[in-house]
Amino acid sequence: MVRSHLDYCSSVWAPYRKGDIEALENVQKRATKILPSLKKLGLAYWERLKICQMPTLHYRGIRRDMIETYKIITGKYYACVAPTLPKGSISITRGNNLRLQKYHVKYDLRKFGFANRVVNTWNSLPNWVVSANTTNTFKSRLDKFWQNQDVIKTFMSVS
Repeated sequence: MVRSHLDYCSSVWAPYRKGDIEALENVQKRATKILPSLKKLGLAYWERLKICQMPTLHYRGIRRDMIETYKIITGKYYACVAPTLPKGSISITRGNNLRLQKYHVKYDLRKFGFANRVVNTWNSLPNWVVSANTTNTFKSRLDKFWQNQDVIKTFMSVS
């Protein structure tokens, strides 16, 4: 019940300040303490997440951004409603064939907007992940690729 409220409109609004991210993570942290089976065990937050098989909110946000980016690039949305994601040059040997290019912006409003926020993470994905034929295949490949990556551990230090 709590997750649906925390995830609402997250592809449009995503916090970029560490304090905001930690504040949202604290809501989920408190929600995991309420569970009757975990209440009296006195487990750390990361142990409770592992038992509940839940990722952090930050990880879910990054994953959701990558899924939306995949849908936009592969034309799953109508072009008139999807944001413009400028294609980058393919001359670079690392990353994938569907590289994106960052906009040069001055203000935080556009710097942390969707079109700029997803570029670095998307460009770091390998070709076998982004060349998926369906959205579900992309999701499973993304999870498989990130299984042992640092992206899962990104905000593990939140206390």
